[in-house]
Amino acid sequence: MNSVATNAIVTEEPDAFVVGMERRIFRLMCVTVACVVAVSLLFAPWRVTTGLLLGGLLSLLNHHWLRTSVAAAFAVAADGARPRWGITRYVFRYAVAASVIASAVMFDVVSLTATLAGLCSFVVAALVEALVQIYQALVNGKE
Repeated sequence: MNSVATNAIVTEEPDAFVVGMERRIFRLMCVTVACVVAVSLLFAPWRVTTGLLLGGLLSLLNHHWLRTSVAAAFAVAADGARPRWGITRYVFRYAVAASVIASAVMFDVVSLTATLAGLCSFVVAALVEALVQIYQALVNGKE
């Protein structure tokens, strides 16, 4: 296998590849949320649009929190210290998201279904990233 994608993975440090993938996924999440909300503005009721926006924003925030938490835990582990994975920090993310969603539903400003759909922006971004990687592997593998 002498493809450009394989060479890029081998010649780059693994951290650089992972960091690039994380950035692409986060950007894809942003694009997904923006596109879905823009289309929803044109065709859907306002509660659906606000639900998609709220779910998408919570998804972005959750992704950021998770990424920084994991990076901090592994940085501590790399130094030889025992990582402090406080369960409260893990649960706090979900408690914040659940309370924001519950409040928005209680005040009837969002559609719960649309909010849950907005929370799925990571899934869309991960699928797009996987398809791009498969395409690049197939195209570059023909050399």
